Amino acid sequence: MAPTAAEQHTRKAVGLAARDASGHLSPLAITRRSTGDDDVVIKILYCGICHSDLHSIKNDWKNAKYPMVPGHEITGEVNEVGKNVTKFKTGDRVGVGCMVNSCQSCESCNKGFENLCLGIIPTYNLVDLDGTITYGGYSSMVVVHERFVVRFPDTIPLEKGAPLLCAGITVYSPMKYHGLNIPGMHLGVLGLGGLGHVAVKFGKAFGMKVTVISSSPGKKQEALERLGADAFIVGKNDEEMKAAMSTMDGIINTVSANIPMAPLLGLLKPNGKMIMVGLPEKPMEIPPFALVATNKTLAGSLIGGMRDTQEMLDLAAKHNVTADIEVIGAEYVNTAMERLAKADVRYRFVIDIGNTLDKAAATTTDTRHPFDEMDKKAAGTGEDPFCLLPDDVLDHILSFLPGDEALQTCLLDNQWRDL
Repeated sequence: MAPTAAEQHTRKAVGLAARDASGHLSPLAITRRSTGDDDVVIKILYCGICHSDLHSIKNDWKNAKYPMVPGHEITGEVNEVGKNVTKFKTGDRVGVGCMVNSCQSCESCNKGFENLCLGIIPTYNLVDLDGTITYGGYSSMVVVHERFVVRFPDTIPLEKGAPLLCAGITVYSPMKYHGLNIPGMHLGVLGLGGLGHVAVKFGKAFGMKVTVISSSPGKKQEALERLGADAFIVGKNDEEMKAAMSTMDGIINTVSANIPMAPLLGLLKPNGKMIMVGLPEKPMEIPPFALVATNKTLAGSLIGGMRDTQEMLDLAAKHNVTADIEVIGAEYVNTAMERLAKADVRYRFVIDIGNTLDKAAATTTDTRHPFDEMDKKAAGTGEDPFCLLPDDVLDHILSFLPGDEALQTCLLDNQWRDL
């Protein structure tokens, strides 16, 4: 008989977890699966904080599964490998990005686009193949199939390279696949934040002319003098926008704000391309004439495949491309989230997991069973705590039961905790 998920998850670890939509993070004792034949066991040293982590812990996308351990910009060292692993050995410097598995057999996977697989398993907050919920990199260690681990070049510091596993591949992949990586081309980068500042650096690494488009005039000096951009346009300045009309071969749009698209499309040359990597909350208004009249393209892009991620890191090492970061301790993570919500970071927070997580966990780790809080809420009400489970968790549990009879038996015997 095959071992259950609980029997396979025997490795003790600690993570920074959100328990509800308040998004407050605190240490939580968790488990990781035992080493499979194709697995790599990684001691996490650093993990970047992506803006999507903030959205996730706050349940902004209405898909949160609590307790949630976020983080998909993971760097560290290999502690152990499975018997079939050939790419890595103990002590290797490695990274894990936005996904930890996929079907590995569909057309997308076979072409190296695991990020487009319908069976993609994100690094956190989704049901894994064994039925458990994935936990991310705000934790002490992780076990990952070797296909979804990348080797970190020795010349890239693990802390400065961590954000490349999300922000880096997010801008690199569309630049490559839409032909916006040719020396001498003119690239526009809309937005100068966590994604935008890395896009500027890759644009220059490709030998392109790079113009930053921002609503913040105060970022001009930063863009030109520190990041190496060739020009800077204030998006709200009509004269500057008009002067740049029809000059760009492509634009990487990194912003999540809803802004008028027609003026931005006007910056493109005929046959120019705008690639969306930011995610505005509301639908965009796109005048068809702005695309059709001069044969322009508006496209989207979601991270990138594993082959491209390794290629991106190797190029970054060659051209000294890293993220601009602020390293923080685990005890500071909630303050960092508050600052991130106010865009008060230049440009990415990175948690020093290796040096600070254990210390933070030593005094505040929450070892309660996930259902303990439901017991407390149900006390004195006469209700079965099982009825207080969130719908998505209840649906997940039901999916592993053979039928109503099994569920009724389980509930009557008060064994529902063991489901």
